[in-house]
Amino acid sequence: MAKKPLNDADRALFRQAVAGTRPLPQDRIKPSKRRVTPIPKQRQRDDHQVLHASLSDPLDPDLQTGDELIFARDGVQPILLRKLRRGQLRIDAELDLHRLNREQARTAISGFLTECVALQQRCVRIIHGKGLSSFNKHPVLKGLVNHWLQQRDEVLGFCSARPNDGGTGALYVLLRRRKTP
Repeated sequence: MAKKPLNDADRALFRQAVAGTRPLPQDRIKPSKRRVTPIPKQRQRDDHQVLHASLSDPLDPDLQTGDELIFARDGVQPILLRKLRRGQLRIDAELDLHRLNREQARTAISGFLTECVALQQRCVRIIHGKGLSSFNKHPVLKGLVNHWLQQRDEVLGFCSARPNDGGTGALYVLLRRRKTP
């Protein structure tokens, strides 16, 4: 059924009927159609499992006390790595992991590297020890530190220290510069 257009008499009659009224205050909120974002639980479980697997602590049974460690990411200039190996870069900070267990050492390294990058420190030394006081005189932390440092994005490279700085019981670590905003 089509609406009839109002004529002037109808409009006048309506205005007379509502002449003494005033509009009500607007106290209602328009309902919004908020969509609840679905939580991808299976993807979260998968991501957690991948992260756990990538941060696992494989022990290298062939790694011995006197073995030198060296690692460099693609793009690190050879001359910079050579200076690092020769101990020609200034050591800005040092972390000693003696008497720490695996979890304590991992936490200490993570916090140490985060702090060093925030302070714009470029070269640091991490003393992991030679493993002479561990079971079977096998270096445990040495292999773990080697693995952990290779997983960290802020680490450009590392190598065993010179004999007077700890030798194969310590590492010189070259850190990425923090991007300034």
